[in-house]
Amino acid sequence: MASLAEQGFKISKNALFRYLMQKATKLMGKPAKIGFLLQDAYKKLVNEKSAKNGFDQIRDIMFSFIRLVRAYIDGSYRDVSTKSVVIGIATLLYVVLPIDIIPDFIPVLGFADDISLMAWFIKAFQEELSKFQDWEHLQGIQPS
Repeated sequence: MASLAEQGFKISKNALFRYLMQKATKLMGKPAKIGFLLQDAYKKLVNEKSAKNGFDQIRDIMFSFIRLVRAYIDGSYRDVSTKSVVIGIATLLYVVLPIDIIPDFIPVLGFADDISLMAWFIKAFQEELSKFQDWEHLQGIQPS
């Protein structure tokens, strides 16, 4: 069986994800819309009840990414490539939208593709996320 990150990589090559990349690129100039997306993604991640299957680690990292996008949009953090931000926003769009490769209303399986895509994103962009977390620490920002 392929790893979660490998499964997520396959999803990232799907036509739906390519469409979401286009939407994410367009959102880059619309901070208010990105703010609503971040709120939706945060609510979806918070509502997940699975605590023992690795989801908590993925959730914490995705929360870091949400904070990174907020800091990028407000201009306080720019030490990240725009491409990374766009791919991350496309990943959040995929997580938030109820219609994806495996619809979220299907118990257990409905979140498998979301988790796989997040795992791929985390693996591919761990360095960017770690750099941001170090920056937060140096700024004295406590993750909430």
